[in-house]
Amino acid sequence: MITGYVIGESLRPGAVFEPRGLRLRRVSRVEIGGASDAQPPVWTLVEWETDGEEVGALAEALAEALQPELGWYADFTAGDERVVVFAGKVFRYRRGDEAGRAEAVAYGRSVGTPEHQLDWEE
Repeated sequence: MITGYVIGESLRPGAVFEPRGLRLRRVSRVEIGGASDAQPPVWTLVEWETDGEEVGALAEALAEALQPELGWYADFTAGDERVVVFAGKVFRYRRGDEAGRAEAVAYGRSVGTPEHQLDWEE
C-alpha cells in the first residue's frame, strides 16, 4: 500500500494529477501557522492511497504537477521507501537512510522550501 498527500495549493495552474488506481482518503483545509510570507495561510490537504506498484510513475506525475515556485513538495511512503517529490525532481530512499534524506532536504533548501517545512516523517 502506498499512502501520501498533496497540498492543493502546491499544484501549478492547469496541472492535473490523476494517476490510475488512486483512492481519496480525506480532504481537509488547515490554517498553517508556519506558512512563508509568499504561501497562502490556509492549505488544502488531499490525502490518498493506492495498491499500485508503480512508484516511479506516481512520483513523476507529482513532479509534473507541482509548482516550481516556493519549494513546494509532496511525499509518500511505499513499503520501507520514502519518496519526496519536488517540481521536476524525485528523491527515493529507504526510511532511516540519513544520506538520502539529507540530499532531499538540501535540494528543498536550494529551491526555497522554508526550513521548518522540511519535516516529513520517516
